[in-house]
Amino acid sequence: MSSEPLLMSGCQLRDRNVLELLTRPSHSSTSQLQAETEFLSYFHKLCGVIGTERTPSERRAEYSAIIVYHWPFTYFLALKLVPNVEKTYFVGVARCFEMTTIDLETYPLHKAAFFNDVQSISQLIKAGRSLYEQDMHGNTALHISTMLGHREATALLLAHNAPVKVKNCDGWNPLMEAVSYGDRQILTEMLRKLKAQSRMGLSSRKAHLIKMLEDIGDFYLELKWDFQSWIPLLSRMLPSDVCQIYKKGTQLRMDTTLADFNERRWERGDISFVFNAKAKHESDELIIMDNNAKVFQRVRHEESEAELDEEVDVLMSSDIVSAQMSTKTITFRQAFSGWVFKHAREEQIGDYNVNFYLVEGMKLVSRKRREHLTADDIKKNKSFMQSLASGAAVGDEDFKSLQHRKSLAPPGRMPTTWEEYVGAAPGAAPPLGRAQVLKQNEKQFTALIGMSEEFPMGVDVLLDILEIVAPFKHLDKLRRFCEARLPPGFPVRVEIPLLPTISAKVTFQKLQFVTNISDKIFFVPTSYREDPTRFPDLLLEGT
Repeated sequence: MSSEPLLMSGCQLRDRNVLELLTRPSHSSTSQLQAETEFLSYFHKLCGVIGTERTPSERRAEYSAIIVYHWPFTYFLALKLVPNVEKTYFVGVARCFEMTTIDLETYPLHKAAFFNDVQSISQLIKAGRSLYEQDMHGNTALHISTMLGHREATALLLAHNAPVKVKNCDGWNPLMEAVSYGDRQILTEMLRKLKAQSRMGLSSRKAHLIKMLEDIGDFYLELKWDFQSWIPLLSRMLPSDVCQIYKKGTQLRMDTTLADFNERRWERGDISFVFNAKAKHESDELIIMDNNAKVFQRVRHEESEAELDEEVDVLMSSDIVSAQMSTKTITFRQAFSGWVFKHAREEQIGDYNVNFYLVEGMKLVSRKRREHLTADDIKKNKSFMQSLASGAAVGDEDFKSLQHRKSLAPPGRMPTTWEEYVGAAPGAAPPLGRAQVLKQNEKQFTALIGMSEEFPMGVDVLLDILEIVAPFKHLDKLRRFCEARLPPGFPVRVEIPLLPTISAKVTFQKLQFVTNISDKIFFVPTSYREDPTRFPDLLLEGT
């Protein structure tokens, strides 16, 4: 190693010394340690850092500072000087800065949204800039304009159909950010657009779904849901459900006793969901019936202003919740039975021989934000959850006694510049909107899945069927799990997390291909009356 130090008066790094280091074929461990020590000593002086002992997180912060002050040489120095344990982090951040510090115009649409520059937004959209583009933090331009409360930019992006349901690296979509900011006008328009996009998404898949229904024979499918929790009282209260699905031609009907299910309530009943892909009128394609009350509701293409207002009130008075089931790290391992002589676990479920696998690496990440709530809101919500957990009866009146919520006062502009935003490490964006009040819960799940290669239906067909009945949130969770790379066969039995405290065991008990299904079950009985507000929570929201 050269005897010349890496330090220079005025805290300037000598380029020729850097190049000399880069061209050396190798270093001994001693010279590497010496070089790193001198290098960090230099930056301690540069940044005013005092002391020599550092935690891993503090060292990483220093490496990030190195990148900022001396790009691009520091990228190559990382390959030579940084210990292997830190190298991956250093190089990853370095590549981020390669993208951001050299070219601050990488995301022109995001920049225009940041500055509420509607003229540039219009020009960029006309030039073909994608509204779906996500930056290094996972944000779209709509995320940014929403977090900053820019009405003009947000309205323009929504008018051009910017996606509302796209989530960033932290799991938040623009609608959630609109709730945080608290501008009622923005939030209402965002909710209206989200519903429209959800309907458009199903419409765009309509031709595929029709072909799927035509290609597969008529059938009767039965699946059982058993809900469970590690909370004893809650576990005893949880419902079970048997879903019966009938398919004839391009028509699909699902009968269920569980109308709605979320962390705040579940609603029992006798509910039928009917999908008719070739209905004469588009409004008759999706219909939900309450067979006890003898009423039905069309999944309409437009909600009334009163209904939208009520939904906005609910959003503004509730926690912002992002619950994501991570399947990226899932692995499947053969399950075994027996204490002494172990053998692969097999079981007969219905008519099918099932092989069981342990599902490992499944994680449910639940995040809650409440920076938009008052102390009174938080108190009421907490009281409600305690009543539910204790087994007290909770009726619809608890949900309908909502007060009209006014827009919140703007949070004030965060002192974050565009350069600071694009210069931040990926997924570590500086705050733009209201300061978050965040509670995060991560729960690892180890579950069982039973696969059968005898089941006469493919997973791809199951996914299409579950897409049709996606308004039922627990069925949508099943669909998302089955999108993972499963072991061979069909998932006859699945255990999935639904909420941090609740999981479900789903069993496909029966599949019969039949030819005698009556057409009558796919039509609303003449004795039923229409109630357009019967199922406010089952509309296609796409959240």
